[in-house]
This record gives sequence, structure tokens and C-alpha cells, in this order.
Amino acid sequence: MRSRYSAFVKADGAYLQRTWHPRTKPRRIHLGDDRTWLGLEVVSTSAGGLLDSDGTVEFIATHRQNDGSIRSHHEVSEFTRLDGAWVYVIGAVGSI
Repeated sequence: MRSRYSAFVKADGAYLQRTWHPRTKPRRIHLGDDRTWLGLEVVSTSAGGLLDSDGTVEFIATHRQNDGSIRSHHEVSEFTRLDGAWVYVIGAVGSI
């Protein structure tokens, strides 16, 4: 999760594509050139350990829009292990 947040901060679309499950991966990823990422708070995790094949992460990522407003992206993300690597499957999104 933290590495994917860092990829959004660095606008590393190639990394995001590699770490997205092929079944749910979009053709294009909007990296949000209208915002500056300010921080990541991992609220909770479930499973996702060494012996698990699935896990969830609830997080809040805060960013500043170009107009100066501060916003947060709140999501519960599902991850699965694919060929030995964790990949993002889908997330339930809300704004706070």
C-alpha cells in the first residue's frame, strides 16, 4: 500500500500498472496533476501477512488541490497475492 501511494506521489504510472491485478486494471491511470500529495495514514489492515493470500488496507491520503484546498481520499483497498507479489484488486472509496 505504501509503495503504491509513493508511486502516486512520484507519478510512476508504470509501477501502478505492474501492481494492479490484471482483472481490474484500467487501461489508463489518472495520476492527478491537479494535486500535491501531503501524506498517508493507514487506518487499519486485515490479513495480508506472510502466509495470507489476501488482505485489506483502510487508508486516508491527503492532498492539496491546485486551488489550495486540502482534500482527503478515504479508501478500503483489497489486495491479493499474484505470482508471489501483492497486487491491488479494488477499493471502496469515500471522501471525507
